[in-house]
Amino acid sequence: MVAAIGVGLALGGSVLVSLLLYPPAFLAVLLVAILVGVVELTRALEAGGVRAPLVPVLVGTVAMLGLAWTRGASGLVVAFLFTVLAVLLWRLGDGPDGYLRDASAGVLVALYVPLLAGFAVLLLGAEDGALRVLLFIATVVGNDVGGFAAGVLLGRHPMAPSVSPKKSWEGMAGSVLGCVLVATPIVTLGLGGQWWAGVLVGVALAVSATAGDLGESLIKRDLGIKDMGQLLPGHGGIMDRLDSLLPSAAVAYLLLSVLVPPA
Repeated sequence: MVAAIGVGLALGGSVLVSLLLYPPAFLAVLLVAILVGVVELTRALEAGGVRAPLVPVLVGTVAMLGLAWTRGASGLVVAFLFTVLAVLLWRLGDGPDGYLRDASAGVLVALYVPLLAGFAVLLLGAEDGALRVLLFIATVVGNDVGGFAAGVLLGRHPMAPSVSPKKSWEGMAGSVLGCVLVATPIVTLGLGGQWWAGVLVGVALAVSATAGDLGESLIKRDLGIKDMGQLLPGHGGIMDRLDSLLPSAAVAYLLLSVLVPPA
């Protein structure tokens, strides 16, 4: 527990410092994390007998995040499409045996990790981008804290016992409450939005963060592994920390673009 808390504080501190002192530095922090996440997920799939092409996804990761920063949403989409094409062509070199399985896994990795992370870059690109990124990250932290506290104290009814036995509906209620309490003041006081917009963002991110967590748990159960990696003591791998954040970045970008559009 002590190691887990220490690692969590170190990760949170690096993100906070990069955003507050020099927001573009967050892009470098994110790029490193996503590259490691791609390697972790690819190796986990390989342990399960699936050989997702790694090189084109790593190159595509750099392209997706870089073009999301310089060209916006259109750059992100174009880079993703070229990454998918590169994955399909790269896998041809290993012959037809398992081609559909491996190529599909490569596309999944490209979509699940760098494409979703690209939405965090799009958030950062706004004039108040640092605050928008902090909003979605802090709200996901609120999801974890609220869900853990409510689950430990009140958890009685399992949400998805075959996927994540510890998750309960009571914990989900705590996650929603935690997200709303974090998102609402940031949206209203920081971004100048309406209170109901903050509530909506909080509820949506609670759903996306929980879905991301359950989605990765499903993948790990299918592969028969406990953690995606061992890089972070007490946490597992980078992907075990990114699971809730990745889909939440996309949801936050889309919702904030409508509810509190950048100036």
